Amino acid sequence: SSGINAEWPLRPGNRILYVRNLPYKITAEEIYDIFGKYGPIRQVRVGVNPETKGTAFVVYEDIFDAKNACDHLSGFNVCNRYLVVLYYQSTKLYQKVDAEKKQAQLDAAKKKKVPMRLCVDTTA
Repeated sequence: SSGINAEWPLRPGNRILYVRNLPYKITAEEIYDIFGKYGPIRQVRVGVNPETKGTAFVVYEDIFDAKNACDHLSGFNVCNRYLVVLYYQSTKLYQKVDAEKKQAQLDAAKKKKVPMRLCVDTTA
């Protein structure tokens, strides 16, 4: 057992940071350069599709390094864009994506003026 409880991803102070408002052309190497100043990084995942462009996940080896980076890099200016650095919260992220998908389906249905089929999410 790793000793990580089920609430771990939801708790501020975890070692996964969610970064928004990144320049679209930023590379993983550039993110390593910026965030690596605060401690060893295990992984960087940069968003590449239209929904995730301008975002990234930065996974630190240590929660204290992640906290330090979050404290210092929120509002940091990169190519005239101010970074938004948050602790990763899996449920909030999925709820937002689901809400955006449902809104897009609704908007598309309104444009077509076709009755929309209601979907019931049985996983919730």
